[in-house]
Amino acid sequence: MITASAAAGIALVALGMVLSPGPNMVYLVSRSVAQGRRAGLVSLGGVAAGFLVFVLGATAGITTVFGLVPPLYTAIKVGGALYLLWLAWQAFRPGGASAFEAKDLPPDPPSRLFTMGLVTNLLNPKIAVMYMSLLPQFVDPARGHVALQSLLLGLTQIVVAVTVNALIVLGAGGIASFLAHRPGWRRAQRYMMGSVLAGLALHVGFDRSRAVA
Repeated sequence: MITASAAAGIALVALGMVLSPGPNMVYLVSRSVAQGRRAGLVSLGGVAAGFLVFVLGATAGITTVFGLVPPLYTAIKVGGALYLLWLAWQAFRPGGASAFEAKDLPPDPPSRLFTMGLVTNLLNPKIAVMYMSLLPQFVDPARGHVALQSLLLGLTQIVVAVTVNALIVLGAGGIASFLAHRPGWRRAQRYMMGSVLAGLALHVGFDRSRAVA
């Protein structure tokens, strides 16, 4: 089973990443503003399905990595920390993008909304890297059941990501209007997320735990 600290850690990673601008948020916000909340929620269903695909793939992959090539654990850890630092820099840098600068989109039927949400998530490099490099940081091979740990951590990430994205979809129009007229709040949101991601990167980078074959 996973520890409370591991669950809290992956939840913080998920929160920091879901609140940082990326393809999923941009698509969901744009679709919600252009076509309404129902369309945004249907699109979110596709995004959630994409998360499940990643979880199943990561569960099998992490088990293989830890079982056959334990030294890769350190390389994965370093890669994950560097990626978190890159995301933090993207939030801090002047002119950093805001996902709430939404694009106008033509109306789509529910089937296409779901499919586009799924495809957007599956092709999202931020999510792919998270499952390959960040989720393993919170798996403790010494506790056994690596696959089960990976599955539970992945499901924790999905719960956080889907919940936050649902709230964003429901409030997309109001949030976009609020931030459009208040650039100071938009900067504060980026700096807060950048700080969270930078802190997580330092935690991951200085963690001395090792994989157990």
